[in-house]
Amino acid sequence: MELHQFAGILPADGGAAGGIEITGVSSDSREVGKGTLFVAVPGTRADGAAFAEDAERRGAAAIVAAKGALAYKPSVPLIEVDDPRLALALAAARFFGRQPETMVAVTGTSGKTSVASFVRQIWEQAGHAAASIGTTGVIAPGRNDYGALTTPDPVGLHRLLKELADAGVTHAAMEASSHGLDQHRLDGVRLAAGAFTNLGRDHMDYHPTVEHYHKAKLRLFEALLPKGAPAVIFADDPWSAPTIASARAAGLDVLTVGRHGDFLQLKRVEHERFRQRAEVEAGGVIHEVDLPLAGDFQIANALVAAGLAIATGTETGKALAALEKLKGASGRLELVGTSEEGAPVYVDYAHKPDALENVLAAVRPFTTGRVVVVFGCGGDRDRGKRPIMGEIATRLADVTIVTDDNPRSEVPAEIRAAILAAAPGAVEIADRREAIRKAVVMLHAGDTLVVAGKGHEKGQTIGAETFPFSDHEEVRAALRERAS
Repeated sequence: MELHQFAGILPADGGAAGGIEITGVSSDSREVGKGTLFVAVPGTRADGAAFAEDAERRGAAAIVAAKGALAYKPSVPLIEVDDPRLALALAAARFFGRQPETMVAVTGTSGKTSVASFVRQIWEQAGHAAASIGTTGVIAPGRNDYGALTTPDPVGLHRLLKELADAGVTHAAMEASSHGLDQHRLDGVRLAAGAFTNLGRDHMDYHPTVEHYHKAKLRLFEALLPKGAPAVIFADDPWSAPTIASARAAGLDVLTVGRHGDFLQLKRVEHERFRQRAEVEAGGVIHEVDLPLAGDFQIANALVAAGLAIATGTETGKALAALEKLKGASGRLELVGTSEEGAPVYVDYAHKPDALENVLAAVRPFTTGRVVVVFGCGGDRDRGKRPIMGEIATRLADVTIVTDDNPRSEVPAEIRAAILAAAPGAVEIADRREAIRKAVVMLHAGDTLVVAGKGHEKGQTIGAETFPFSDHEEVRAALRERAS
């Protein structure tokens, strides 16, 4: 396409109105080739403006940058904008063009991955070619790609959406992280509906306050959804009310779900070991649902997902009936195996306070013996959550083993010490593999083990290097060793 076809995104001055051929869009100078539109995005570690000359040498057809950001005058058109991040997202959307016809996004602290996965599964059961995009990667017909980012960068995201649409995917559900929303990664996605799950403490290394964190989440409703679009909001969270108020003020069609919901209301629930029996009222009709997943939080996730599916055209009865066939997302209270006495071992991604509290509370009703938890905290992230999680673990579990997660550049012992300071009686085992093995060895009949923090991840980052490591594989190996 030609540069002038970005009209409305890029100002007409600086050559944007000219007939310059654009062959790609990038904010990484290393990926620039002949004809690329290079967008100099300011970052936390480096400013893209510093790489504009490199991009020009590599063949950039034009450069987009913040006003006054470039220290030199390029020989290719320079287009100055107020917000390069926004320009990048909208330019990528314009360049790649195609998206699945029905796109939804879900935000919140916990549950995003499960909701996106559940919506995809409900749509699939309704006969749609559907995809989910998020922390565990991309799942679509004929495609299951492991991922690393909750919300991909704009160029990668819009390239992916075009690939999915070209492959025949008509419906896609994606996670919307606070970073992704704050950094305009979802701008340009043509959303049909959005959802909110809950809000807890997370990403305090990025957001100065919880209120700032919540405000970033609200961009989904205040800036990205078109007026009149459905906003499915879980009604039972302390942050539900301000989220509902924001969505209504933005002119959205607010649909609440949960015990206090008015769209899908949870009337009654009975917890069993590996499933839950629920009664859900929708439009004055009571629907009985057998959800094959444990935990109150999974009921909440399932209702948000059903709300999104219904809001985008799935018949209510079909959407709720589909909940009975759901499979949990990878590493989300996932039953990996059982000991010879029948003690279940779960792997969960819980790496923040609310999530750890939810998962430990979820397994208590069906645990007749002890709840055992193995967890740690990641390095170079929110340090304030470490003692909070230590307190939660020792309060809700009978045996707590504190180990390493992804220490990254920090000293692992110092991370563990911060957790242990608020975890009286906890056992410290630095090596995560050994911690899992010791926890499996101590299981008796009636016990439940939760290995928390890494979930679906396939590596452990120590220093600057990521080593192969899977909680799933380590649990299975420990169970085999114990049984031998």
